[in-house]
This record gives sequence, structure tokens and C-alpha cells, in this order.
Amino acid sequence: MPEAIISVKNFSKSFGDNKVVTDLSFDVQKGEVFALLGANGSGKTTTIRCLLNILQPDTGSLLIDGKKYDQSMSGHVGYLPEERGLYTSERVIDTMVYFGELKGMSASDAKKWSYGYLEKVGLHDKARLKVKKLSSGQQQKIQLGITIINQPDLLILDEPTKGLDPVNRTLLMDMLLDMKEKGSTIIFITHQMEEVEKIANRLLMIQDGKRILYGAVDEVKAQFGEDRIHVQFRGILPKNDQLYSIANDTTNSASLILKEGITPKDTLSYLAGTELKITKFEVAAPSLEEIFVMVSKQQ
Repeated sequence: MPEAIISVKNFSKSFGDNKVVTDLSFDVQKGEVFALLGANGSGKTTTIRCLLNILQPDTGSLLIDGKKYDQSMSGHVGYLPEERGLYTSERVIDTMVYFGELKGMSASDAKKWSYGYLEKVGLHDKARLKVKKLSSGQQQKIQLGITIINQPDLLILDEPTKGLDPVNRTLLMDMLLDMKEKGSTIIFITHQMEEVEKIANRLLMIQDGKRILYGAVDEVKAQFGEDRIHVQFRGILPKNDQLYSIANDTTNSASLILKEGITPKDTLSYLAGTELKITKFEVAAPSLEEIFVMVSKQQ
């Protein structure tokens, strides 16, 4: 069994009469990418803030390496909060070096790392500009750089791709995978399910402060069976309530959720007898996005 770097046991938190998290338990294993999922207001950010001792839990324990978080751990933990915060009147390079020094780096090491990072993310020509001159997406990349400047053992990211275009989201995901390969443990909160499928080992989905799904990504998907077909086609997809229901229907593709007792072969035989021109017919487990919507509606 891999070693747990984070252990949350029977954690509950309320704000006045509002119960935000109820009896939540989970572990994060050392060296994995762990996705924390849930709708807005489900308790994700509150859980992270209690883990980092920003807020205090009502009950339960939230431990990092077997201890409650304190400031002495800051050199090994990187945290990108939901609310971003930069000194916008300062130059980019000065801001990055300042935060590097706060995390125990020498000014020269922080400057060398920062210039390398800015080159990697396409901002090498912005180093001497004031932060406020950057776009929101560019500022997000600076914020991320500050978070990872000391190559933390534990990286906690709250909506890290917020404000990034698809190209820069891909760049960020590649950077996180690189950090994972170097041994970092990564927790990230996201609404982008394709990101979870791409890089996460395990996930926790919470709703109304309660755990509703938890485990390895593949295992979670397997819980919902391989009872659907992704089909691409030309023509009009016929309805057949005895065989399947239709989800994610677009002009030339759809997901077919098979009725109980119906096999993919039954469905293919039926569709082949219609005027529909099938260009792709794939049996697959539902996507995480489909599972997220499905489970949310069941609660």
C-alpha cells in the first residue's frame, strides 16, 4: 500500500447554521495526482483551507505527513488558492524572486529559476514589465510559477487552469506531469473533467460536503459499467426507447446508453438496418463528465 502524505479523517465544518462538510474521510498517496471534484459550494476549497490550517475544522483531523500543517512546512508545500494575489505594481521578475526568497531560496537561485520558467511559458519578454500590464491568463502563469518555484513535494492547486486558453491548459498539464515524474504529489480542484482523465491517478467527488465517489479513476469509471456506445454517423439518429436512450447528441455523434438486457450487438444490428450511415461504433465506459452529471442528479 503506497504511503499516504495526506490523511483526512471524519472531517466536518460549518459556518453558523450552514453545514459545509460532513464526516469527510480520504487519503492522498505520496507521488500521485489526486483530483478533488464537486460543484461550486460543495466544500472542496473549505477542505483545502482546513488542511492548510487557514480555517479550523469543527471535528476530525486533517494531517500532512502525520502532522497538522504549520508554517515550517511552507518550504515543501505549494498552494495556488482560488483567489489569486499578486503585487500588480511590481515587475514580474521582482515579484517572482521575492516569493522565491520567502520560500527559502537565494535571490540568485530564484532569479535563475524564474527566467527559465518565463522562457518555458512564453513570457521571457515580459520579465521587466509590471504585473498589471499582463493579461489575466499571463498573470495566472506568473501565479503558478510562484507556486512551484521551490519545486514543492506537495502541490495543491485550486482551479489551476482558470483563465487559460486550450494551448496553455495543455502546457500546464504537461508541467504537472513533469513534476509528478520528479516525485511531487499533486492535488488539484477542477471542473475540467478531461484534465482529470488525462493526468489524475485517483479522485474524490463531493457533493453538499459529503463523499459520493472516491478511488482510482479507472475503478470509478468501471463502477458505472460499459453499458454505453459512442457512435459517429451521417444522417438522423433514430430513437428507440426499447434499446437505448440518447445522451450528448450532436449533429453527427452521440452516446447511447443501453437499456437493461440489451447488448451492443443488438444495437448495432438495429442501426445497420436503418438508413443511418455509421462511421464509428465504440463500446466504452462513460466519461467522468457523464458520471459527474449522472451522480449529481442522483443525490
